[in-house]
Amino acid sequence: MKESETLTPSNLLSRRQILTAGAALSATAAFGIDQARADWSPSLRYPDPAIEILDPSFLDYRLFNASVERLATGFRWLEGPVWFGDGRYLLASDIANNRLIRWDETSGVLSTFREPSNYSNGNTRDNVGRLITCEGSIGRRITRTEYNGSITVLADQYDGKPFNSPNDVVCTRNGDIWFTDPPFQLGNNYEGRIVKQELPAAVYRIDGKTGELNKILDDIAGPNGLAFSQDESRFFLVEGRAKPNRILWEFQHDNGKLGNKKKLIEAKNHGAIDGIACDIHGNIWAGWGSSGSPEGNPEALDGVRIFNSDGKAIGHIHLPERCANVCFGGAQGNRLFMASSHSLYAIFVNTQGTGFAPDV
Repeated sequence: MKESETLTPSNLLSRRQILTAGAALSATAAFGIDQARADWSPSLRYPDPAIEILDPSFLDYRLFNASVERLATGFRWLEGPVWFGDGRYLLASDIANNRLIRWDETSGVLSTFREPSNYSNGNTRDNVGRLITCEGSIGRRITRTEYNGSITVLADQYDGKPFNSPNDVVCTRNGDIWFTDPPFQLGNNYEGRIVKQELPAAVYRIDGKTGELNKILDDIAGPNGLAFSQDESRFFLVEGRAKPNRILWEFQHDNGKLGNKKKLIEAKNHGAIDGIACDIHGNIWAGWGSSGSPEGNPEALDGVRIFNSDGKAIGHIHLPERCANVCFGGAQGNRLFMASSHSLYAIFVNTQGTGFAPDV
């Protein structure tokens, strides 16, 4: 299903409204920046002690003189970061505040990009640079923001039934859009609205040429973060409600079809794996934290855990709060952005995210 929502004169703000909103926004942005600086004290030591080496191979990807930075704070549950290199800014979903936020690299200013956002969750860009968003509640749909700011609905139902709560999304080079649809945002009025689940949790693919919607998997308990390797031969999927531990599955991928499946990572010791991103060397950078178990140790678990292509943990970036999702960005694709509960963090690393460099 496709439809277009366009701006009309009745939707346009007056000059006075724009000035008033701008002043309020500037105050909010300044507060966010000042609070981030006041409450977060990065280590002055190199290497940053927050970067833990779990295997000597991680030394190839850690920059000796790069520290974890807190860019902004004051959110309720930050998710779905996506980088816009052409504008030098990052968008992310502040889910419980029902808004998309924008962080500007050149000025450091934080602002609201879209409010309400229909409790948006995951975000990505398609192969021509347009914003693709998982709207986790209200509309419960996959949307595309056009160059003129209008919104096109790419999918909002399957087999005549509404989606659950679209969660995370990724695009392949041929224009296909893959997304997960767990029921995570159906059960409360904090991250969405309480509604009845009508479809099984599933992974879907929207054909980049025809717009046809295909269900790929429906046997994963709580499909969550997803990503492709640099050459797109491997597809990674987080099973967020696997018991007793969350699991990251690896599938062979060829032209929109999934093949052999194997368990690559299991989040033991009360860990929780969430959103993921791949780098050009085959490593997986995973949002990480405590599963919420009373026996868990959030201080030891919260942050980003890095795994090599064989699923071995090689590094951990410790943060003072659980990290929900990550993305690569910056001019060279070597800056890792970490959407972490109340705050946005970043660190420069010695690799690049997929899509920022030729195959290696």
